[in-house]
Amino acid sequence: MDATERLQAASKFLLQSPPGEINDVLNDVRNIISDDDALQAGILPALREYNLAQFTTADVPGHQHQCIVSEAARVEGSEESEEPRDRFWDPRSRTSFRFDHLALEASEPEPIEPDEESEPFRLALENSSLTYISAHFHDGVTSVFSTPGNAERFVVQVVANKYNPSNFWSGRWRSEYVLNLADRTLEGKILVNVHYYEQGNVQLSTSHTVSLELPQTITASNAAASANKILALIETEEARYQTSLNAAYQTMGDKMFKALRRALPLTRAKLDWDRVLGYKLGQEITANKGGFGSS
Repeated sequence: MDATERLQAASKFLLQSPPGEINDVLNDVRNIISDDDALQAGILPALREYNLAQFTTADVPGHQHQCIVSEAARVEGSEESEEPRDRFWDPRSRTSFRFDHLALEASEPEPIEPDEESEPFRLALENSSLTYISAHFHDGVTSVFSTPGNAERFVVQVVANKYNPSNFWSGRWRSEYVLNLADRTLEGKILVNVHYYEQGNVQLSTSHTVSLELPQTITASNAAASANKILALIETEEARYQTSLNAAYQTMGDKMFKALRRALPLTRAKLDWDRVLGYKLGQEITANKGGFGSS
């Protein structure tokens, strides 16, 4: 395998990294490449893709909250480059920053002004989203973005991470909703990733799509009330999906996994474990007697 093939393999490994474990995977692939400079340059596109797709969170410079780094957060006109840093923005603080995809750090903050026409409704959505995640997610992060050139299109993103390496598991919940007031639609997706790796390697990766028509009571002119109604729709959908996941896992435990186990051995008769133990003790006693007689 030549250097290019090794870099391609390393990039694939990184893109499949479980939640919170990309640094562990990166350290492992360093042994494959054995050239840190080549590794950094070769895997940068994969790291960028992974961070944006996984809704990586960043501490906003100069502020006491985190925001989501995603494609929706990219500053208009900021193009991907060979440098590991792209510019994104946090609408909540009206701050843009450079994000280092290798170090996962934000720097070089600059003020940025939102679109005046869409900002009132975006702000109402943001306030409702913050209330929602504080009620339903531990350490959840949300970002709400307007769309340049379209004052009636908004993107609501939510991410929540739970890492528990001492108990060998990690998990991530991501959800994204595209709200279009002109078309009166709410299109979204929910993605869940869980990794359990105590004496094994079990991963769950599942997704759910949402497609709703907005009720007539949701209007741009009534921003606060409409934003609350939109988040109520999101809450209903996410609760329904969570309930379905719980039911599926209950069914797995009660039926599917039990069906995988053989009810009886090939003899179609249950083992008498007391007799088996008796046989074992008898064999040990016989063996010991033989040993004593030969001495």
